[in-house]
Amino acid sequence: MPTVAVPQATKLVPSPLLPDGFKVPASRFVHPSTRMRELLETEPFLFGPGVYDPMGAQLVMYYGFKAVYFSGYSFAIGHLGTTDMDLYSGPEIADGARRTISALRKFQLTMAVGDPEKGTPPKYLEIPPVVVDMDGGYGNLFNVQRTTELYVTAGVAAAHLEDQVLPKRCGHIGGKALIAADEMIGKLRMARAVAEDLGRPDFVVIARTDGVSAVDAPEKTRGIALAIERALRYLDTGIPDLVWCEFPTSEREPVERFAYQVRRRFPEARFAFNWSSSFKWFNDPDPITFAQLGDLGYRFLFITLGAQHAMAHGLSTLLQAMSEKHEQAYIELQRKEWEKGADLRGAVPPAGRRVLRRLTPRDEVQGEAREGACRMKTEETWVAEQARLLTLEDGFGPGYVYCGVREAHTPSRRGQRRLPDYIPESGGSSNSSSQPSGDSSSSA
Repeated sequence: MPTVAVPQATKLVPSPLLPDGFKVPASRFVHPSTRMRELLETEPFLFGPGVYDPMGAQLVMYYGFKAVYFSGYSFAIGHLGTTDMDLYSGPEIADGARRTISALRKFQLTMAVGDPEKGTPPKYLEIPPVVVDMDGGYGNLFNVQRTTELYVTAGVAAAHLEDQVLPKRCGHIGGKALIAADEMIGKLRMARAVAEDLGRPDFVVIARTDGVSAVDAPEKTRGIALAIERALRYLDTGIPDLVWCEFPTSEREPVERFAYQVRRRFPEARFAFNWSSSFKWFNDPDPITFAQLGDLGYRFLFITLGAQHAMAHGLSTLLQAMSEKHEQAYIELQRKEWEKGADLRGAVPPAGRRVLRRLTPRDEVQGEAREGACRMKTEETWVAEQARLLTLEDGFGPGYVYCGVREAHTPSRRGQRRLPDYIPESGGSSNSSSQPSGDSSSSA
């Protein structure tokens, strides 16, 4: 299986979190909102696969996608095991987004190290801007204020607000009702004001309307006419950078009509589009393509439940096979994962794996990673290497990097190191009963 061609960064710069000689793409130090605006201006369309956790986002980054969509529906499934019915709070999804963005920054450092011992070169990955679902703002204007502050300070590039009555529901669930347009505009104004107050006027605000399939709204109009009316009112404020109309089917005509009617008044209007996994695209004789959407002005595209469907399919396939073939099914999975030329390891490739195993020098000298297993060293070797580590100068090698953090030899910690309380028995092994059960150093 061929590996994915990841575009190499054109400009590399050093990072204080990496040893001398190692570099990262210069875009690391460009704010995600600024980066997203650049991409919206220069790309025919910007596609963000829908994810719900840090590892999913790392896979998106590893395979070279230029944006990440942090899906609220996916988060509801992954975080609570429920459908999209406004059951989680703003701080909960904001924390999920914060951890995801932090993971992407660490992952970039890990990949930039490579594996010098094995001759594996560094891989320079751009950090994709993360767009996060804000649903209906999780309450009134003050809830929008708090959630926006959490998003902006977490490094979120963009967020979308929708005009449903709370508690909202998935765009493809019936019975939706809309709040008044003035109330929605107030929420949009608050989101923009918070971002500007935090020094991020470039924070990307996306206004979503569920007018097409709403069954109740203050206006008399319904259907696509209501959605167009709402979009025009939101754009009249000058606040949203993009407008998202949620369509109930994969039918092409409403998508084209919406874009055409809105652009009659706002020729430069840009739209977001949910290429929804709720639609059976494989049954559509002529599914609208990403390129065609880009031509219509739909500049940010995403599949909300993409990662959830892929995870469910992959894990279900494995579990069904293991129910019949037990361990042999997992062995078959490993053969596919490790076959020559495969690039299916994504967020934990071989080079990153070796770095991640070396959390600190103490972990390194207590155990050596061999094909995923950890062996305890003898007491003599272990104590000798502890003594060596205690006398090391400030310099350190790539073997002591954990996601780029200088864990062991920073001046602030020098002189404070001591031998750990536990020293293995002479000739101790990995299954020694004298090791306290709570010591995590036995983990691979």
